[in-house]
Amino acid sequence: MRLFQGDDYPSRSADAEHFTGAVSMAAVEGLSHHPPVNMYRVTFEPSARTAWHTHSGVQLLIVLEGRCRVQKAGEQVHEVKAGSAIRIEPGERHWHGATPDAPMTHLALNIASTTEWMERVTDTEYTGRSID
Repeated sequence: MRLFQGDDYPSRSADAEHFTGAVSMAAVEGLSHHPPVNMYRVTFEPSARTAWHTHSGVQLLIVLEGRCRVQKAGEQVHEVKAGSAIRIEPGERHWHGATPDAPMTHLALNIASTTEWMERVTDTEYTGRSID
């Protein structure tokens, strides 16, 4: 057994290059080695979000607080409430973040995965007016 105590992984501001708005993150890398799993507790202030990105492996998002706004390229924007989970398949171009009216916190579990970052999500994409 190995314990990963939350206090050992302090939260820090997320990389402004890959996030829009105020976002903080605590990273627990090396949670597992076979398969490799990294875990990120991410808090998004209202309207904050990731840039478009893909993962080489599966990503699981577990919404802890608030509602998560998430979109796969070419599909509509979805809102997912606390207590729910989202599975993102390898290679799926997507973004996720908070709703406009409230903060959101999720755990992201990246399984055997690296992230490829792309362009920022526009305000039009974020509001769901475009699905391209």
